[in-house]
Amino acid sequence: MEKKVMARLEKCYSIAPLEYQGKRHILVAAEKTDRCILFDEKGNEETTVWEGPGGVMTMVQVPGTDGQFLATHKFYSPNDSKEAKIIIATPDGKGKWDIRTLVELPFVHRFDILRSGETYYLIACTLKSGHEFKDDWSNPGKIYVAELPEDLSGFDEDHQLKLDVLKDGMLKNHGYCKIHADGAEASLVCSADGVFRCCPPKERGGEWTVEQLLDTPASDATMIDLDGDGKDEMTVISPFHGDDITIYRLGENGYEPAYHYPEKAEFLHAIWSCTINGKPTTILGHRKGARRLMAFTWDEEKGDFAFHTLDDDCGPANVFGYHADGKDILIATNREINEIAMYTF
Repeated sequence: MEKKVMARLEKCYSIAPLEYQGKRHILVAAEKTDRCILFDEKGNEETTVWEGPGGVMTMVQVPGTDGQFLATHKFYSPNDSKEAKIIIATPDGKGKWDIRTLVELPFVHRFDILRSGETYYLIACTLKSGHEFKDDWSNPGKIYVAELPEDLSGFDEDHQLKLDVLKDGMLKNHGYCKIHADGAEASLVCSADGVFRCCPPKERGGEWTVEQLLDTPASDATMIDLDGDGKDEMTVISPFHGDDITIYRLGENGYEPAYHYPEKAEFLHAIWSCTINGKPTTILGHRKGARRLMAFTWDEEKGDFAFHTLDDDCGPANVFGYHADGKDILIATNREINEIAMYTF
């Protein structure tokens, strides 16, 4: 494995792929007030998308576009996000980007675009719904949904996308992961109330479905078939910004614990599933204590799950993986040392 420092960015946080001008790019943006950077797939900086305002928790490309994407703005912390919103960033092809409001949504933390049939849907998750004082969790978060029009040019601060509440009462509604259920795109949403699977309508105009997979308080989760038995394992961080890693297997009675990471990993946050060197892998990272970036795989000889450390004392907030030029690549926003890093396998 080789490590390359792509850039320094104060409180670097969000990562997303972007297809732009016929090539794969990587977006990285800051949690606090700082810029959003566009890199090529080799980790070279190309341009600054915006200088601020920051508060970027999530970025997602609008399907079928040349570089247009959605992003959260002004989510600075659980205690400073009343002005959070989802924006539309549209490139002019000459290095400049038009930024417009899609919808103002206080405390919006994660969101995504799901496809069902020929229809696209926006799903947006708020960490909470309001507060009166620091660390006030008395107003739980919600999951919002909307059909996403193909043309977003008509939306701005005065003409916003209407959202519907799919589920409320989501205390510390933090974690999100796109998954596939029954061959279709779906969402895995994590809160103090457990882990939920949200599936968009199979037919346009139909109903969303929400199924609780776990009642364990969870901060984040991801799914991949680590042991090769044909069923995805679910790796879960517990509780909110917690220190416990558990891998669950799907059994007759639902998801059951199959493995516990033996140490307490303080302030777990980064999580991603991918294939590295042909092996299904879950990547995890934590932001306090040893601040490690770790890889979890299946050890065939021992017949158990195993882990090894990829990097120490880096404090990753998020991680994203892809395959390029015959190599597997991870991008990590090592927030605690203000470092955007590329790991090549």
